[in-house]
Amino acid sequence: MTANFTGALNELRRLLGSRFDTSTSVRLHHAHDESFHLPASPDAVAFPKSTSEVSEIARICMRHHMPMLPFGTGTAMEGGVNACQGGLSIDMSLMNRVLSVSAEDMDCSVQAGVTRKQLNEYIRDQGVFFPIDPGVDASIGGMAATRASGTNAVRYGTMREAVLSLTVVMADGKIVKTSSRARKSAAGYDLTRLFVGSEGTLGVICEVTLRLHAIPEAISAAVCSFSSLQGAVETVIQTIQMGVPIARVELLDAVAIDAVNRYSDKDYPLLPHLFLEFHGTNAWVKEQAEIVSELATDHQGSDFAWALNTEDRNALWQARHDFAYAARAMRPNARIFSTDVGVPISQLADCILETVADIEKMGLSMPISGHVGDGNFHVVSAVDPTNAVEMKMIEAFHASLIRRALKMGGTCTGEHGIGQGKKNYLMDELPAGIELMKIIKRALDPDNLMNPGKVVDLK
Repeated sequence: MTANFTGALNELRRLLGSRFDTSTSVRLHHAHDESFHLPASPDAVAFPKSTSEVSEIARICMRHHMPMLPFGTGTAMEGGVNACQGGLSIDMSLMNRVLSVSAEDMDCSVQAGVTRKQLNEYIRDQGVFFPIDPGVDASIGGMAATRASGTNAVRYGTMREAVLSLTVVMADGKIVKTSSRARKSAAGYDLTRLFVGSEGTLGVICEVTLRLHAIPEAISAAVCSFSSLQGAVETVIQTIQMGVPIARVELLDAVAIDAVNRYSDKDYPLLPHLFLEFHGTNAWVKEQAEIVSELATDHQGSDFAWALNTEDRNALWQARHDFAYAARAMRPNARIFSTDVGVPISQLADCILETVADIEKMGLSMPISGHVGDGNFHVVSAVDPTNAVEMKMIEAFHASLIRRALKMGGTCTGEHGIGQGKKNYLMDELPAGIELMKIIKRALDPDNLMNPGKVVDLK
């Protein structure tokens, strides 16, 4: 236990009672996310039930100069929840109420601990759904904090587009509402976008108002294999350039397919695959599918294997969502090294093919998947983070990948965020921008208590 936090810990225990925990097992659970970054335990874990409790927690931590680390479900990939300077992990899982739903206005408000699956189950009989799907059953607050996206982003956008308003507790305990429910507003600075993607470094997201969408009349999903990776990627590029409003289009290379087959008991051919989904009216879904099927055929793609009913579609997408765990399962007792980059869609094929060449040259086994409809792809490997030689090789590959993406006009992360793992690359991507980020961070969190050591370093 960190000695100079004793006063804070005593006050927090009086405030929260049994919802305050300093046990080793609970602290270790909150010491890491799903990434390879070495765990770092907080001094304690708080389980608030309301925004007002989070506010009081922040005031206590402010008085005692104790770092605060918001924690959703721990499913992120860049060490964003690790307590690298100790402090208090604020677990939002008990703030799990859906506060309001307006099907007429197609929006809802939820506490930050509500998960995306919980929300969709709650609203499924009202003709609307929440489309942002990062694969795991992440919390809405965590998704907002990391600016998550996922398989539906090509049609429905990311959390940047989905969030209408936030209620945030600042480092000093002030409660700030960033916007109204209005779909359009020109009222001052866009405070909502400031906190979306801030990764808990500016405040604790407590409530989220979200844009919802109408459940489509018809949904069809399909899988298609290709003789070459380039053929699969070119099919996607042409689909987007033709303006086909495809809902999902996901790429898995042959190595990824092998991992998925083993983990999810599938028998896909060991070739690059596209996983696709079409939304709309029955006629429009049929038309979209015919267009994309013709493009796939032009690029040596196989006939579509269709999944039309809900159970088959869910099984198809579960296999895709299991990809990271399938990659980890290829090596027992390993951790996931998963990185992502994004490039303009015209550069996607070159970026992926050059990355594959790098992987082969280094003799690594690293499956590739991608939300390729928006130029974002992932490279995943099972690693031993305590093996210095192995991690040096992985980091050299990682640096090469990001340099390539930046040279092509892209970004060091399309959706994982910065956390601990990509701070240096953020400096390469936005050297002037990061100085502005530091000014904002110092203005809103002058004592550097909100998730310190993530996104930007304050000297």
